[in-house]
Amino acid sequence: MPGAVELALDRCVVGIAGRLSHTPIDAPDAVVLSDRDCDERTARRLERFIAVEDGSFVWTRSGENSYFLGRIAGPWFYDAGAQGLEHARPCRWIPIPEHLVPPATLQTFARGGRNFQQTHDAGVGAQSSALWTTSA
Repeated sequence: MPGAVELALDRCVVGIAGRLSHTPIDAPDAVVLSDRDCDERTARRLERFIAVEDGSFVWTRSGENSYFLGRIAGPWFYDAGAQGLEHARPCRWIPIPEHLVPPATLQTFARGGRNFQQTHDAGVGAQSSALWTTSA
């Protein structure tokens, strides 16, 4: 079975885990169910994920040195069959060589964790946009 990153790249989505007791009717329902079925922290993370603007850049890594820059291209949806990526958004992915990945993005990956998290660096957005323009 492929891992979550491979599944995201294959299905052209970005996503987060969060199995729910039943399929939500919409995004607000998913947040309520996530709070009930998981916990408040998971529900807040889902809320932030849903609120990310279309066109926003995201990064992922497959293995140690394979980086991918993505651009969110649509609204949240729930996919109970996508284990580990139940909450997803359409996303177009392009591979980026490690030497071109913004340093702040590399630092974010180096800190570890597997959650949807923001890179807090003023320049990473512009760097990602430039990479997208030249690589897409």
